[in-house]
Amino acid sequence: MLYACIFICRFIYVPSPHIVEALSDVLMKCLMDWHIDKNISTLTLDNCSTNDALITLMNRKLRGKKPLLGGKLLHMRCSAHILNLIVIDGLEVMGSGIEKIRNSVAFWYATPKRHERFQEIAAQVNVECNKKLSLDCKTRWNSTYIMLSVAICYKEAFDRLAECERAYDFSPSEDEWKFASEVCDRLKLFYEITELFSGTQYVTANDFFPKICAIRGHMSKWLECDDELIKSMSSRMITKFDKYWTDIHGLMAIAVVLDPRYKFGMLKACYTRLFGAQSRAMLEIENVRKLFDELIKEYNNKCIKPVTSGGQNASSSCVSNASTYTDELFSAMEEELDDMCSDEEKAKSELDLYVDEGRIPKSKDFDILGYWKISGIRYPTLRMIARDIFAIPVTTVASESAFSTSGRVLSDHRSRLTPKTLEVLMCAQNWLRVGQAKGKEDYMGLWTCLEDIQEELVELSFGFSTMPNEDI
Repeated sequence: MLYACIFICRFIYVPSPHIVEALSDVLMKCLMDWHIDKNISTLTLDNCSTNDALITLMNRKLRGKKPLLGGKLLHMRCSAHILNLIVIDGLEVMGSGIEKIRNSVAFWYATPKRHERFQEIAAQVNVECNKKLSLDCKTRWNSTYIMLSVAICYKEAFDRLAECERAYDFSPSEDEWKFASEVCDRLKLFYEITELFSGTQYVTANDFFPKICAIRGHMSKWLECDDELIKSMSSRMITKFDKYWTDIHGLMAIAVVLDPRYKFGMLKACYTRLFGAQSRAMLEIENVRKLFDELIKEYNNKCIKPVTSGGQNASSSCVSNASTYTDELFSAMEEELDDMCSDEEKAKSELDLYVDEGRIPKSKDFDILGYWKISGIRYPTLRMIARDIFAIPVTTVASESAFSTSGRVLSDHRSRLTPKTLEVLMCAQNWLRVGQAKGKEDYMGLWTCLEDIQEELVELSFGFSTMPNEDI
């Protein structure tokens, strides 16, 4: 089994002002320090206006590094951020539809004594208290989903409390519970897909396109609901979705084709449901095919033919000399065949062979990286493309969660750590966890990085030892 994983390369403090030039300088220095400035395919960012300007500036700085297709595919928008904008826009029309449930949760969640009373009544009506009530943050739709999903489980407890507690006189009605249940069912789809996209131990690019199209299909069905508020919410969501549909990255369509369970069949099904016309779907598929041909041509141009090493020992020299003439004949034959076919013809033939092979059976446990490592050897150019495309993260959730973790490291009781020490702690934690999760010893490159900064850590520790009451 092969794994995909996300490493934290840098975790640094950037002083204000956070202007585009400062951010691009820090990012470029990080890429150059890790010697990956010549291997960048995409940058996954949210929809902040500063990030749009950052991409333009990074394109200029990377121009000499020859980014993928001249940098026109550099910007990958965060799918979780786009889904968040879609859902928040839809939830705005709900008004007071779930306000009583929110107030009820806030009332019984306010003090330990009230929460104990709530648990007592829940036990009386035979409702297991295996989930704790949680109040949502109105600007975070996922917290609203969690609040509703838990509160709905305790509906009978809330109803009984309304009968026996005088202070609790704002219990939701049956219609309000029904409305909350329908909203929760719709938010569940977004919640599950966002969780899928936020994974860090498996590839996500191949699942991006089908799941986004599935969301669009479900929103269209929600328009048939009898509840006018649900209809209005769905309409707002569809409007926002169509606005951001142009931001769906072309490389994600490539990732679908490179999944041997899907190939072009999945694209045709998705485009047909999105646009409602096969002619439009075929036009979009043709655009994907052209993008594919451009990628294959660029990868073919980057390929360097292997050079035979001149340093051979005495035991192998006889065999090498005996096969030299045969090797020269094969090289001449390959050159003749290469001259007979143009780059475009060779690219199309490899893609056609892959597509004509047929799809493999759909399976949840399918190891797509293992497929391209073993079976993909028959398609060397597509194999290189798959290696790079599937490495693209479709969300920024992993990096944002790292910043949330830093709050526990740099707490009120440990507030004097220097930015350098904090970076070492965060990076080491991430690298160690990744290594333990895989159970392999193929992360020596990361350990050499730790060794490089070991001397600096020693110097820092000596520096701290001269300062009394320093919290390290």
